[in-house]
Amino acid sequence: MADFDVVVVGGGPGGSTAAGLVAADGHRVLLLEQEHLPRYRIGESLLPATVHGICALLGVRDEVERAGFVRKRGGMFRWGSDPEPWKFAFAASDRMAGPTSYAYQVERTRFDTILLRNASRLGADVREGHRALGTLRDGGRITGVRYLDDTGREREATARFVVDASGHTSRLHHDVGGVREYSPDFRNLALFGYFRGGARLPEPDAGNILCAAFADGWFWYIPLAATLTSVGAVVRRDAAARVQGDPETAFRGLIADCPMIRDFLRGVPRATEPPYDRLRVRKDYSYDRTSLRCPGMVLVGDAACFIDPVFSSGVHLATYSALLAARSINSTLAGLVPEERCFAEFEARYRREFGLFREFLRGFYRLEANQRAYYQYAGRVTGRDERTAFLDLVGGVSSADFDTLGEVLAEGAQLQLRGLLGADAGEEPPMFPGGLVSTSDGRRWRVPDA
Repeated sequence: MADFDVVVVGGGPGGSTAAGLVAADGHRVLLLEQEHLPRYRIGESLLPATVHGICALLGVRDEVERAGFVRKRGGMFRWGSDPEPWKFAFAASDRMAGPTSYAYQVERTRFDTILLRNASRLGADVREGHRALGTLRDGGRITGVRYLDDTGREREATARFVVDASGHTSRLHHDVGGVREYSPDFRNLALFGYFRGGARLPEPDAGNILCAAFADGWFWYIPLAATLTSVGAVVRRDAAARVQGDPETAFRGLIADCPMIRDFLRGVPRATEPPYDRLRVRKDYSYDRTSLRCPGMVLVGDAACFIDPVFSSGVHLATYSALLAARSINSTLAGLVPEERCFAEFEARYRREFGLFREFLRGFYRLEANQRAYYQYAGRVTGRDERTAFLDLVGGVSSADFDTLGEVLAEGAQLQLRGLLGADAGEEPPMFPGGLVSTSDGRRWRVPDA
């Protein structure tokens, strides 16, 4: 048995973010990852708030910049009733103009490894090949985890807090209580794979994501490198029979039904080297939980909730929720703010961010609408001017609120400002009446000035 301040389960972007930010604040952190990195994950299209906000706070933005990932300046949609594709650019939003007007398309084998190694450099005790089995409990509080080490021996680690960042296959999420609720609005499944090459959008948009709707769903088309493209078909539940049986035949048939994707991949072979050599399926992947925390434990990323991938929000929500959890843990351990108040702020902000994506997606899946209608709907959901509301949503900087002082800046925009300017970013207003604000280094909560 070993004692820590925090045990983080899962070494993906959420787990690495939480472990890194808590360790950087001087606490003893154990991170357990059941696999050995690099390892494959889907979720390859990032948002500017992740690159210029979270990565900056972790001190790893420059390393990500040097990694040679494909630069993503926005995206293109062939969607709704518009006969022609339409595009967006992050730079058109005031909140992402200038040096923060792009993100990256990343191979997760490389991106996740960068974040995990950085968590170790920040002081976390990172152990790969260690599989969490369950939690330890003392009365009503989670007090640690049971796990198998890399020799197969069962061990225990106690901690003031446990962060479950182990993804949608989490073994621990039930322990916070409540239930996982699957969305009735997004009962889709995804069949996806990789191609060696493929057409690109004209410059300067060659690195942008393409989302193209067809009769039974929609495709993502993500340029990961000059010779590697991630392609996935998201199919409605009522058309799920098309994915039964041989996945190769099904994939070819779906591509044939989407003219834009079919033309981009004409004559292009599938990738043949691991981990890109096989087709994969995910189903019923949009869900929420009635509980995200309990005394001593908090859920982040896909262990907590996941929404449809059309806006590439998965890594954003994972790292953002991990940041909120790290702030809450650091503030509690330092005795600055009571635990319950810290984690109430965590849950309120996390649910608001997730809810914005979910509510807008409900309208976005109305394929009889057009681009203007989608922009108007984004304005209604966020309470912002429709000209930039859509762009702020797809960039991860749209969590707007109002109080007696006027409009509260988006959390994503605050993350970018704090990442770029540190203390010079200025005073941050609370997102909710009576709520907390971040310290200048982004790692703790504090009670705002009167």
